[in-house]
Amino acid sequence: MRSIWNGAISFGLVSIPIKLVNATESHSISFRQIHLSDGGRIRYRKVCELDGEEVATAEIGKGYEEADGSIIPITDEDLAQLPIATAKTIEIVSFVPADEIDPLQMDAAYYLAANGPTAAKPYTLLREALKRSRKVAIAKYALRGRERLGMLRVVDDVIAMHGLLWPDEIRVPEGVAPEGKVSVREAELDLADALMATLGEVEMDSLTDEYREAVEAMISAKSEGAFEPAAEAEVEPAGGKVIDLMAALEKSVNAAKASRGETTAEAATAGAAEEAEVTPIRRRTAAAAPKAVGGKKSTASTKKTAGGTKKTASAKSTATKSVPARSTAAKSTATKSTATKSTAKSTSKAASAKKTAATAKKAAPRKRASA
Repeated sequence: MRSIWNGAISFGLVSIPIKLVNATESHSISFRQIHLSDGGRIRYRKVCELDGEEVATAEIGKGYEEADGSIIPITDEDLAQLPIATAKTIEIVSFVPADEIDPLQMDAAYYLAANGPTAAKPYTLLREALKRSRKVAIAKYALRGRERLGMLRVVDDVIAMHGLLWPDEIRVPEGVAPEGKVSVREAELDLADALMATLGEVEMDSLTDEYREAVEAMISAKSEGAFEPAAEAEVEPAGGKVIDLMAALEKSVNAAKASRGETTAEAATAGAAEEAEVTPIRRRTAAAAPKAVGGKKSTASTKKTAGGTKKTASAKSTATKSVPARSTAAKSTATKSTATKSTAKSTSKAASAKKTAATAKKAAPRKRASA
C-alpha cells in the first residue's frame, strides 16, 4: 500500500520511524455530470479571475483571504518552518482506557507501518506495551496543513491510528431529543429486550452494500442494452402515523424468529394463553361427618341442605362411605355422651329432692309438748 505521510512516533525518548497508510477505502459509485440533450460531460475548469485563463494544477497554490478581500500567499515551505513539534512527528501525550474515547470523535483510520529495519524493535515494543496495558495512546500529529488529534491502538499485529476530532468540534445535541416527558412501560422494555436477543449478533464480514450492488447490476444491464425498469415500489410515508408499539414489537420478534427458522412467538404466546385459560376442576368433597354431639342434628342439617328432598339418604350413604371410621367413632361418642348426661341428670334430681325436703323440714313449726 502506498504511504501518504512519512514521519516518526515520539514515545518519550524513543523515536519510531513510520509510514502512514490509509486503512480504509471508499467503494461508493461516483457519477459524472452530463448535458442531458447530447450526453456531453460537464467539467469544472479552474480559471483565474484576473486574466480569465484556465490554470493547471501545478500552478495553483494556497492563500489566506483577509476581511478586506486581499490574499496573503502561503507556501508549503512556510508551513514546514512553523515551530510545531508534530509537523513530522506523531507525539504520544497520554495513555487512557479505550472506553473513555467517545465514538463521536472517531474520524479517518490509518495503519502505521515500521519504516526500515531499525524501526522494527521500537515498533514491536510499543505494540506489545499497548497490548499488555489494554489501553490506547492519545497523540497529536500534523497532516494536510493542520494539527490533528489521534488514537493509537493495536489491530492484529499492526498499530492503527484513528484520527479524532477535537473536543470543541463535537456539537452539543440541543433540541435533538424528543420534547416532553415520555414514559416507557416495563412490558415494552421486555419486548424490546426480546427483540434484541432474537436479532442477536452478526458477523461484520457478512454485511454488504446492497445498494451499491444493485447500482452496479443496473449499470451492467444498461451497458448490454438489457435493462428493464422495475415497477415502482409503494412506500408509505414515514411520519405522522400512530402505531401500536406493543404490537409492532411483537411482530418484529415473530419476524426475526421466523427468519431464523425458529418457533414463532405467536405460537408460544398462544400456547401460553391456552395454558393460562385452563382452570383446574375442583373435586367435590365428601359430605361433612356428623358432629360429635347428637347424630340426629347432622341428619336434620343434611335434610335442610338438600331442600327437604329424598337426597338425605344418599348424603348419609356418601358420608358413611367416605368416612366410615369417623362416623362409627362419632356414634359411639354420642352414645357415651348421652349416657353420661342421663346419669348426671338423675343425680342432680336426687340431690334436688333431698335439698327440698330439708328446707321443708326447717320451715315446719314445732309442736309444743302437752302439759
